[in-house]
Amino acid sequence: MTVFSNCIQSISDILWNSVLLFLLCGTGIWFTISLRFVQLRRFGTGWNKLFGGLIHKSGKATKEEGMSSFQAVATAIAAQVGTGNIAGAATALAAGGPGAIFWMWLAAFFGMATIYAEALMAQKFKTTIDGQVTGGPVYYIRAAFKGTFGKILAGIFAVLITLALGFMGTGVQANSIAASFNTAFGIPPVIVGIFLAVLAFFIFAGGITRIASVTEKLVPFMAVCYIVGSLIVIIINGHALPAAFSSIFICAFKPQAIAGGVIGVTIQKSMRYGVARGLFSNEAGMGSTPHAHAVANVPHPGDQGCVAIVSVFIDTFVILTLTAIVILTSGMIQPDGSLTGTALSQAAFSTVYGSFGNVFIAVCLFFFAFSTIVGWYFFAEQNVKYLFGTKAVKGFSIVVCACVIFFSTLKVELVWNMADLFNGLMVVPNLMALLALSGLIWKVSHEFDDIMKEKKSAAKS
Repeated sequence: MTVFSNCIQSISDILWNSVLLFLLCGTGIWFTISLRFVQLRRFGTGWNKLFGGLIHKSGKATKEEGMSSFQAVATAIAAQVGTGNIAGAATALAAGGPGAIFWMWLAAFFGMATIYAEALMAQKFKTTIDGQVTGGPVYYIRAAFKGTFGKILAGIFAVLITLALGFMGTGVQANSIAASFNTAFGIPPVIVGIFLAVLAFFIFAGGITRIASVTEKLVPFMAVCYIVGSLIVIIINGHALPAAFSSIFICAFKPQAIAGGVIGVTIQKSMRYGVARGLFSNEAGMGSTPHAHAVANVPHPGDQGCVAIVSVFIDTFVILTLTAIVILTSGMIQPDGSLTGTALSQAAFSTVYGSFGNVFIAVCLFFFAFSTIVGWYFFAEQNVKYLFGTKAVKGFSIVVCACVIFFSTLKVELVWNMADLFNGLMVVPNLMALLALSGLIWKVSHEFDDIMKEKKSAAKS
C-alpha cells in the first residue's frame, strides 16, 4: 500500500507542479481579460440573485424542469464546501506553509471567471434525457470538438469524473468524517462509514428532488454555524491576527522568511499546494459544478454564471480563509509538518474551545463533507447516465455507498493523493473545451450584458 501511495503521489506531483499550475491559472487569466473582469463586474448581480433566492426560495426541483437557481447553487456550494475547507486548508498550510493561502486566493480570483464560463456553457448545452433535465462538460466538450475526437474526449471526461468524484472524492469526504469522529468520540471509522453509507443511499434514492431539498436546507445552516464558530476563535486569538496575515503574503514569495515556518517549503511547493487544495475546495475549472448549474431553471445562462461566481467567493474567500486564519492565529502549525489535515484544524480550534474543539470540527466536518458526498454523487450520476443510461444509476449508487465504507478505513495520505490525481486529470479535457468555446462564451456573456443594460435603462425610465 505504501509503494502504491508513493507512486500515485509521484504522478500527481508531476501533474500539479507544472501542467495544471499553468493551465488553471492561465485559463482563469484568459477569461478574466476576455470577459473584462466579469468576476468583479457581475459579482453584485450574482450576490443579489443568490441571496434573493435564499430569501424567497422560489421554485422546487422537478425531473422535467430541473432545480431553481438557488437550489442549483446550493448544490454547487454543497459540493464545494467540504473537507477542502477544513482538512484541505490545514494540509496546504502544513505542506506549503502560510504562503499557500495567498496562492489559493489568487487561483480562486481567476477561477471565478472560469466558473462563470463553465456555468454559461453548461446552461447553453443542457439537454433532456428520459424526461430529466441534465447537462455538464460532456455536452459542451462535444460541442467544442465535433466528430470522433469530441466523443472520445467527452467519454474520457465522463469516466474520470465518475472515478474522481463518485469514488475517490466521496472517499476523501468519508475518510475525513471518520477520522474526525474517531478523534472526537473514539468511534471506529468503519462504523462511521456504514452510517454515512446508509444515510447517503436514502438521499440518492430520492433523485434530483431529494438532493435539491437537502442541499438548500443544509448549506445555509452549516455555513452560518461554521462562520460564527470560527469568528469566535479568531476574535479571542486576535492579538495574533496581524502576524497571521503578514505570514500569508511574506511566505508566498519567501517561504522561510518567518521563523518557525514549515521546513523545506519552496515557492513552487507553496504554489502547488495552494492551487491544488484551492481547486479541491472551490472546484473552479474542474468541470464538476457545471452539472448543478446546468439544471438550473433560469431566463438566461448569464444569470447562473453570476451566482456561480459568488459560490467560489463564499467557498474560498470566506469559509476556507476562516479556517486558515484560525490555524495561523492558533500557532499550532508544526515546523516539521507533522500535524496536518483534520487533526491540525481540531488542534487549532481546541486552543479556544478546549476538548470541545475536536467535537466542533467533527460536527462541522460531518455537515460539510456529507453535503459534498451528496453533491459529488449528483455530478457523477449525470455522467453515468451519459455513459450507460438511467438504468445504471441504481447500481452506481450502491457502489458509491460501498466506497464510502471502504475509504473510511484507509490512511488519509493515500486517499488525498488519489483524489488529487483524478481531480487533476479531469481538469484537462474540461479546460480544453472551454478554451475552444471562448468565442461563444464571449458572445453569450455579451448578450447577457446587453440584457442587463436594457433592464437598468427600463428601471430608470
